[in-house]
Amino acid sequence: MNQTNRWNLGRFLETIAYFEVFPFCSWFRKLLRSQERAKSAGEKSVGVILVAGATGGVGKRVVRKLLDRGYKVRCLVRNAQRAKTILGDSSELIEGDITIPATLTPESFKDVTAVICCTGTRVQPVEGDTPDRAKYYQGIKFYQPEVVGDTPENVEYRGVRNLVEAAGRYIGAATEKTLFDFTNPSQDIRDTWGAVDDVVMGGVSESTIRLVDNTALFTGNVSTENSGGFVSVRTRNLEPAIDLSRYEGVDLRVKGDGKRYKFLLRDETRWDGVGYSYSFDTVRDIWMTVRIPFAEMVPVFRAKTVKDGNAIATDKIRSFQLMLSKFEYDGELNPKFAPGSFNLQVESIKAYGGAKLPQFVMVSSAGVTRPGRPGINLAEEPPAVRMNDQLGGILTWKLQGEESVRQSGLPYTIIRPCALTEEAGGKAFIFEQGDNIRGKVSREDIAELCVRVLSEPQAVSVTFEVKEAENGDRSNLQNLLSNLQRDS
Repeated sequence: MNQTNRWNLGRFLETIAYFEVFPFCSWFRKLLRSQERAKSAGEKSVGVILVAGATGGVGKRVVRKLLDRGYKVRCLVRNAQRAKTILGDSSELIEGDITIPATLTPESFKDVTAVICCTGTRVQPVEGDTPDRAKYYQGIKFYQPEVVGDTPENVEYRGVRNLVEAAGRYIGAATEKTLFDFTNPSQDIRDTWGAVDDVVMGGVSESTIRLVDNTALFTGNVSTENSGGFVSVRTRNLEPAIDLSRYEGVDLRVKGDGKRYKFLLRDETRWDGVGYSYSFDTVRDIWMTVRIPFAEMVPVFRAKTVKDGNAIATDKIRSFQLMLSKFEYDGELNPKFAPGSFNLQVESIKAYGGAKLPQFVMVSSAGVTRPGRPGINLAEEPPAVRMNDQLGGILTWKLQGEESVRQSGLPYTIIRPCALTEEAGGKAFIFEQGDNIRGKVSREDIAELCVRVLSEPQAVSVTFEVKEAENGDRSNLQNLLSNLQRDS
């Protein structure tokens, strides 16, 4: 056997070490690499959630809960130094004010997929608030004295309108999810993908994945020597698994060399288990989008179809893989295969066809429609309703703010809590519509609700009132939301 056809034991050991095939591999891999930086694609693919009003009673709890779930969080604050004392270092702080449109910059919304608006008028302004704000606004080109000040009109209506209009300009579509964006190369991506070639079966083919020209380049040499004939690149097992159950399939943005490739997903962590495969042809030097419906992916084990195999569990995707093989399925040959060099550039991998999810979540207030409503007995209403005029028409302006959200064209959820308390969370929810309920609910539970509706298609185009139940187990949010009427 000559040197070019010699099986490489070192590459074999490095491959199984990289993918932790056996228990000893974590130790062995540390001998091969000086650093371990792998992260799950689940973390990387999550967009940024922008929280306005992040230092308030509900807002700071929303930030904490988002971080606990692994979201990337950006807090829109007036004073970053002060906010840092409240929120710490775990979230990104960016200065801006919803009452001044010029401060709601494109930078504020970069990579943002949803906004949670927890802003509200301070009924009793904090001492020193106005001088601090005047100092902050000094020098702003678009300074407009007539809209500065935390009046209900400026905050509850104009501010919310400014925020939702900015979100409408800068937030992208909600029905796709970027899983890997190779146009923004990072060490995380480099450490997530690795080669799995026919060296694991005695072959001599060799491939690599490199980040060049804002793409991932899958390249190398495929050989049929030593009974080989395939090359591939694959992610390490993702932890946590990625939930794509709300999507229809995956889009690949690729430029190839005219060969036929395979794309595979796995829903289990086994090294040599069942994968779900889809073959696709490329056109030499032409960029194309390959649409891969989950329903058309074939369960395979070592290039043999699994008869009566289960459909892929899209709620727990564990790994992604790209492959070039001389075999199609069940012994049939790949009609476009040829040994030698190959090149496949990948710009992105995205999930498509997702259920529309809320992109703007607004915390309003129960009672916004009651001031001036015929037949209302003010003596039975909470203080905010009874004192609406004395409080600068706070509920009236909140309702106007809601209308700006409903008319924005963004998928939204408007939450109207009853009286907010500092009590512990974990209570059952009662949802109603019609703005008639009275009661209380903890800020902790409203913060939890804000985060949970982000992943609930049933929460889109919905306005509802919420209070805590006096008794009962924790409510099933999906069931509650499914019984609500969508806003017309």
